[in-house]
Amino acid sequence: MENLKKVHPRKRYVEAFFILSSLLQSASSVTHYSIPEEMEIGSVVANLAADLNLDVRTLNRRKMRLDNIANKKYLEINKETGELFILERLDREYLCTTKAVTACVLKLDATIENPVRMFNIELEILDINDNAPHFRRDTMHLDISESTPVGERFSLTNAVDPDIGLNSIKTYHLSESDYFNIEIQTGRDGSKFTDLILKKALDREEQNEHKLILTAVDGGLPARSGTAIIVVRVLDTNDNAPQFDKESYTINLSENSPIGSLVVKLNATDLDEGSNADITFLFSLYTSEKTQQTFTLNSDNGEIRVKDMVNYEDFKIYDMEIIAKDKATNSLSGQCKLTILITDMNDNHPEISVKSFQSAIKENVEVDTVVAVVSVSDKDSGENGVVDIKINNNLPFVLRESADNYYELVVSTPLDREKVPEYDITFTVTDRGTPQLSDNETITVELIDVNDNVPQFSQTFYTIPVIENNAPGALLASLTALDPDLHENQYLVYFIIEKDIVNTSMSMLFSINPENGNLYALKTFDYEIEKGFLFHIEARDSGVPPLSSNVTVHIIIMDQNDNNPVIVSPWRAHGSVVEEKIPRNTDKGSLVSKVIAIDTDSVHNSRITYQFLLNTDTTLFSLDQYNGEIRTMRMFSYRDARHQRLVVIAKDNGEPALSATVTIKLSTVETALKSYSDMTEVPLEYDIFSDLNLYLVIGLGSVSFLLLITILVTIVLKCQKPKPSKAAPPSRNSVISSERNSTFADSTLVSNDAYWYSMFLAETRKGKLVVRQPVPKGSRYVVSSLPRGTGLTDTSDSAASTLQVRN
Repeated sequence: MENLKKVHPRKRYVEAFFILSSLLQSASSVTHYSIPEEMEIGSVVANLAADLNLDVRTLNRRKMRLDNIANKKYLEINKETGELFILERLDREYLCTTKAVTACVLKLDATIENPVRMFNIELEILDINDNAPHFRRDTMHLDISESTPVGERFSLTNAVDPDIGLNSIKTYHLSESDYFNIEIQTGRDGSKFTDLILKKALDREEQNEHKLILTAVDGGLPARSGTAIIVVRVLDTNDNAPQFDKESYTINLSENSPIGSLVVKLNATDLDEGSNADITFLFSLYTSEKTQQTFTLNSDNGEIRVKDMVNYEDFKIYDMEIIAKDKATNSLSGQCKLTILITDMNDNHPEISVKSFQSAIKENVEVDTVVAVVSVSDKDSGENGVVDIKINNNLPFVLRESADNYYELVVSTPLDREKVPEYDITFTVTDRGTPQLSDNETITVELIDVNDNVPQFSQTFYTIPVIENNAPGALLASLTALDPDLHENQYLVYFIIEKDIVNTSMSMLFSINPENGNLYALKTFDYEIEKGFLFHIEARDSGVPPLSSNVTVHIIIMDQNDNNPVIVSPWRAHGSVVEEKIPRNTDKGSLVSKVIAIDTDSVHNSRITYQFLLNTDTTLFSLDQYNGEIRTMRMFSYRDARHQRLVVIAKDNGEPALSATVTIKLSTVETALKSYSDMTEVPLEYDIFSDLNLYLVIGLGSVSFLLLITILVTIVLKCQKPKPSKAAPPSRNSVISSERNSTFADSTLVSNDAYWYSMFLAETRKGKLVVRQPVPKGSRYVVSSLPRGTGLTDTSDSAASTLQVRN
């Protein structure tokens, strides 16, 4: 600590004073700049270094900097050139919010070090016309009474403009109006405001609303403006009296008008609104008491109605005066005159009388037949006593005058009861008075039915599906016909038109209810025996003479899946197991057995598929699901069991599916068999390499021991090889059947293997051994049969008999 340099306190005070003196001396002068607002960022204000006599090369070293303005940096110094430039956009209205201040001056300090100096800078922001005048409210509403005197003033909301000086609001303009203009006032602070002045009297009935546009314009270059809409609503005063549509009315009213009937509805209008336009109606003092007793006046709507009986013989003319008055405080009124002329009326109705009438006629009655006779009369005279008669339109009848005031009702067109069963005929009589009086009389003519319509079925051909195994007496369909006639002409009886078929008749198969046409089955049908029936059914009415029609019925017997598949090959007694023998050297893909099942149902239900229910070795045998062939998937090995058990299920395609199963027990044999095919010998082949493989595995331990074992095995195999024989060993395509007593049912077989298998079944039924071998020169195979012997290889050549050759 003793080695540290100590500074005397008085020396510190001298250094501080020197620095403060330097700052005061450097800040004694002020640098003033003026720029317009909204200058672009990067714009140069001035070369500050040159104005402050500073060396540009020392600015970076002396760390020249500027103060922030309102916590934001608007200006910056380029230390390379010494230029003062705009760093952030300057908005005078934002920086100097007080409009009363005419000059917007920003004061900031520039400071440098080494030595420390401070410079005072004043930046005056000059206003530009960047703001348009605007109103605080876009729409101003004024309510002015139509009685307001001309010259009345109405204050308007003035516009504001943030700019100052010439850029502030200079004047106002009002859109063209016959009723209003404006007067511009200037305030002490120089602001402009305006008043709206009424220059012409308003009339609400002429125009109830005025829309004006007030525009404020500033003094900038170019000038900016803002607008507001002034909506003047004219308030009503009671300055219009009610007025009737006409000053006088003349109304004709018939005598005997019913009490309460409307005579006339008077209409008066008032151009005012509200209570000033509400009108009430009343009789004036000049209206007689008799008139007021005969007629009523509705004070609200001006309706005049009949109050008492009006008789032409008592009064022919009624005069009255009606007043319409509004409901304003100082009400106004209008009046009109009304004259009611009573006219004589035709008050006797014409009369009609039916002299002769047939209430029921047959529908086949001839045209021009007289149905009724009527007469007409009227007690009035002149035109009021002349009577016209007519009947309602669109009827097959006409009126024919037979004598003075007598008319006949006759048939004009043929009648049809099924279309119209009866007619209501209205006779209407009308006189020629004013107003016309009329009367009417209605009679009903009923048509008696005639049997003129044959029964009609809804269809000309019926197709009825019937599922087999139906219950006897089951309802198949309801075959009903319609007859538009009535009573006995409408009663129908149904028959089956007899048609003989083989050993029976339709009446033994089907029955129809003669009353309602319900068709029943009398027996149970079997699709496998009967596929369908075609016959006719007749419907006959009970009219005289009777009419009838018939319809064709096609009964289609629909198949049910009611027959289980039957396995015809391989055949076995019920519940027994089929035993098959197969050489152990059988090739991969060889046919072992073929399961054949048949189903007597229809094509869809009889489609058979085959599956294994049990397969003792799934890697050894495969089953074709469509043709039932069981084939080897590989050759037998010494590890495979000598006995294999297969259970095959044959399922049909019905719903639900029916099935049958067969169990096949396969035994493998090692002994070669004799087969004959055009005396052709086939060399016997054995699987002789299984033991060799075993020996080779054992011999891997020693090379010398392997050589010895190989020699010994070779010698053993040569000693064991059998001598050639005329009895050829079985080929790899041979299949040996088991001993069985079978019967064969015919089925559709299309492949070569299927044909071979059919022969196979036929020959084994005779107790013979059947083999198949390939034959050269284009033949596919030869099926041969040999009588069975005690051994598998002791069959002589002479015993072979060829069954079939397929080319």
